[in-house]
Amino acid sequence: MRVQRLHPSSFILLPLALVLGGGAVQAEPDLPPIEPPRTGSLRSWNLRQTPIVEVVKRVRDAVVNIHSERTVRAAVGDESFSNNNSLNRINGMGTGILIDPRGFIITNQHVVEDVALIRVRLADGTAANARLVARDSECDLALLKIDVDHPLATMPLGTTRDLMVGETVVAIGNAYGYEHTVTVGVVSAVSRDVNLNKEVSYKSLIQTDASINPGNSGGPLLNVYGELIGVNVAIRAGAQGIGFAIPVETMIRVAGRMLASRAPQGSARSRLGLVVKDEVRLAPPGGNLGETAGLRSVVVDHLDPGSAAARAGLERGDILLAAADTPIAASLDLERALFERSTGERITLRYRRRGQERSTAIVLESPADPIWQKLGLRLRPVGSDAVRIRPVGGTSPQFRGGLVIVEVRPDSPAQRSGVQPGDILVGLDRFEMLSNDNVQYVLNQNEASGPQPLKFYVLRNNQLQDGQFPIGE
Repeated sequence: MRVQRLHPSSFILLPLALVLGGGAVQAEPDLPPIEPPRTGSLRSWNLRQTPIVEVVKRVRDAVVNIHSERTVRAAVGDESFSNNNSLNRINGMGTGILIDPRGFIITNQHVVEDVALIRVRLADGTAANARLVARDSECDLALLKIDVDHPLATMPLGTTRDLMVGETVVAIGNAYGYEHTVTVGVVSAVSRDVNLNKEVSYKSLIQTDASINPGNSGGPLLNVYGELIGVNVAIRAGAQGIGFAIPVETMIRVAGRMLASRAPQGSARSRLGLVVKDEVRLAPPGGNLGETAGLRSVVVDHLDPGSAAARAGLERGDILLAAADTPIAASLDLERALFERSTGERITLRYRRRGQERSTAIVLESPADPIWQKLGLRLRPVGSDAVRIRPVGGTSPQFRGGLVIVEVRPDSPAQRSGVQPGDILVGLDRFEMLSNDNVQYVLNQNEASGPQPLKFYVLRNNQLQDGQFPIGE
């Protein structure tokens, strides 16, 4: 209900008699003018400062607008112009989420697919060119980087583990090029599998009726605390109020893997000698969420014997709190913390064990190179743009990336197998190869079951070839 203040002239003054116990009381003739209350008024309650407003204020600076440009050959309808080589520039748009103060941005892979130029505009109007760091076509996520001269705001991370159908959510994005458009809705469903067409499908998405439009792709879906719960990815064509988002847990896992694959000194796992897992504290069934529910934590799940982390006294079950100056709330944060740290550098790691907070100093190690020792290979990750296969009838397989062979050690299993520098390793055993950690995983499995020849798949001159690494022979 809207309260309207009326001007005194709008009142009609009439004689008023109030019957009280058979008597009559005359209204006072000279009443003071009506004044609005000075305290406790509706304005002092600030009803306009809703939770949605607070969400936008909290996360606005961590949302970026993406403008892309791709070049295509002009369509020609007349055969007389068949030699026309004119090109057209097509502009695209999308949204991104800042996940690191140094300018790392997560967005959808389809936002930056086959583009020649990526331009990012921050909330304060600052614009910068972005470069593609890594991509994951299967999960439709890509990692971008802009160069900045000051730390940027980053997006708070939430969880979908306690997501409720019907709860309020907020989407922010570059809808139809209208930057930082805010829309509000509810969670319509969780764990929804979606097939957009014969080639594009998604698993376990969040469905929402918050307005999602072209240009929202890659932007955040947020809970009422202003925490990221999903990355907006798609809408149902021809429908109203049916949009979808990739769960934040998927984003954390994929973004951490992409960041680790591009780390100059190696992944956190290889430099510390530990494996961590993400956990979320949930409210008990039927209980209040409370201030502690929904809080993320990173738990030590495995320690390599004799590793830097083991020598520093860490144990399985320890909860990591911070590495150097970076708070740790998700496994992605650990990769961020070590991304540019040098080998031999001593950092402080804070952790909690059985409710007690502790700290220890860890010297970052140069990752051991079992790939060089066991296979005789030095490898460097490459993106999906480098692993395109020349079609040879039918449908050619698609790869999300690979590992280019930089060096082959003489008299090694790799040399005996016939691989050469410049070949791109895309498969080993039954697994695709996107990072050195993928190779290490297969080598560990092979060693545990007894060394056996390993089948591999490489691209050479855009053609797929296979062979075996003669391990154990």
